[in-house]
Amino acid sequence: MSVQRYFIKENALRAAVHEFLSKELERAGYSKVELMRTPLGVRVVVYAARPGMVIGRRGQSIKELTRLLEERFGLENPQISVAEIEAPELDPAVMAAQIASALEKGVHFRRAAYWSLRRIMEAGALGAEIKISGKLTTERARYEKYVEGYLPKAGDPVLKQIREATHYTQLKPGLFGIKVRILPPNAEFPDRAIPKEGAGPAKAGEAEGEEVADRIADSEDE
Repeated sequence: MSVQRYFIKENALRAAVHEFLSKELERAGYSKVELMRTPLGVRVVVYAARPGMVIGRRGQSIKELTRLLEERFGLENPQISVAEIEAPELDPAVMAAQIASALEKGVHFRRAAYWSLRRIMEAGALGAEIKISGKLTTERARYEKYVEGYLPKAGDPVLKQIREATHYTQLKPGLFGIKVRILPPNAEFPDRAIPKEGAGPAKAGEAEGEEVADRIADSEDE
């Protein structure tokens, strides 16, 4: 097998496992999965907000999950470990799943969006955007977008630093899509102006006035 085909096959496997786990572990606040092949088998690292729900009582849930991964995807001797997400509010996959869960329980989409947006910003995010699409109020599908904070749209830093995830849920009116984009607290952008401490508009104006006065004085001396 060529290197290109190998990586295509591995990425397709990872995407299939991710889709499966996102449904199986939705209540556990599932975020993402990492697959690493070792001499002993395949190491599977599951990132979730509630690791206890992934493991289950006496490890029963994780044993069942191991069996399903081995049977459905042909993973050789899968060894599952669970990693806890430190800040679930800054993980777009977790927040999108929570919004979907709220919609399934009958919560109005605007209320769910504003509630999630407030939690994201209170967790320290520099900016966030929530986009909900589907048959929101009429028979015709449309979308509504909710934005707060600083959230650039284009450029290489956007691809590297903005986190985003999409989640779908089937409701009575039809299929709803929830897309969440988050700019984490430690993100840095070259086009974001950060004023220096103590340099306000008044002081900047005074410095400019002093520079002009010096130029006038120099011209009079000449």
